[in-house]
Amino acid sequence: MKQRTLLNFSRLFVGILFIFSGLIKANDPLGFGYKLQEYFEVFHIPFLNGIATGIAIFLCVLEVLLGVLLLLGFWGKKVAAGLLGIIVFFTFLTFVSAVFKVVTSCGCFGDAIPLTPWQSFSKDLVLLAFIIYLFRYRAYIEPLFSSLKMQQRTAVFVTIATLIFPLYTYNYLPVMDFLPYKIGADLPGEMRIPPGAMPDQYEIIYHLYNKKTKEKKDMSDKDYLKAKEIWEDPNWEVGKDTESRLIKKGYEPKIKDLVIKDASGTDYTKELMENPYYNLVIVAYNLEDTNQDAISKLNALALNATEQFNIRTVLLTSNSAQDAEAFSKKMKLFTEIFYADAIPLKSMVRANPGVLLLKNGVVIGKWHYHAVPSFDSLSEKYFSK
Repeated sequence: MKQRTLLNFSRLFVGILFIFSGLIKANDPLGFGYKLQEYFEVFHIPFLNGIATGIAIFLCVLEVLLGVLLLLGFWGKKVAAGLLGIIVFFTFLTFVSAVFKVVTSCGCFGDAIPLTPWQSFSKDLVLLAFIIYLFRYRAYIEPLFSSLKMQQRTAVFVTIATLIFPLYTYNYLPVMDFLPYKIGADLPGEMRIPPGAMPDQYEIIYHLYNKKTKEKKDMSDKDYLKAKEIWEDPNWEVGKDTESRLIKKGYEPKIKDLVIKDASGTDYTKELMENPYYNLVIVAYNLEDTNQDAISKLNALALNATEQFNIRTVLLTSNSAQDAEAFSKKMKLFTEIFYADAIPLKSMVRANPGVLLLKNGVVIGKWHYHAVPSFDSLSEKYFSK
């Protein structure tokens, strides 16, 4: 009786968690793909970067499918084996991330629930324990209904339905936006540290060396001041290679890495983010891979918006000024071009290119290039009011 209860609980816990994890990542497959690229770089397999999003979508669908099949009890032995293989693999990845600090967030639950590497590893250890139990008693997993045709049809339906979701979010932006640049966000406010907020707290580490005994010792600045017998002893000397160590994390703004500059290096972040009027921001973090047809259409949109409503339009990219200049001439761009790091640009909008409509620093609208409204629609809804 206890074994049956624990088995059912394990199925419920693991199944729901896998479905939740898969759907959260499927909500933002491009973001999950970016995370996979970090792992590819760590393990020196960057040739997979080009198919990272495809792998991300496959893993999302697989997680949801295995979770649903486990809850329904279909093909219990194979599903338990598949779950065990996946959790062993991800436990290894999170362990490497935690120990070697190579990837700061595993992306297990996307940007909805950010976890530290050690939190991710602990979560995987708990899952591993439950899945090992499921694998051990996999023979006792009973299907909800025994018809093989019904099981196959259910599996196909779940696969197709799950596949449609990440394909949609990849082409039309996440359904739920957990990033700091979501619609309604006050970007200048997200970048500021409020008055009175606790800053990061650090301690200074001294590397001490005893000239007489050759002994070496590391001490914090506070401990050093208390150790009268050391700083009064002329044989002890403080090395030049002191280091600063973070002891307590202070307040961190949601947007902390966005710096926008022009080709000469002048900072335009404040001017662009705090523009009190409507302005369009086209984000094309990589001009080499951006959709050029979309860029042409956005260029025409920018021209109309400027001529008829004096709307300022800028293009943000992480490419070099030289490459951007060549691209601008090739595409006959009307927009101003500014430069920022690729990481915040990827967070701004999950598209290359994508568009943000800002007013007084607030994100009024946000679109994938597949879904940018026409000039007439934008005029009627925003510009002409």
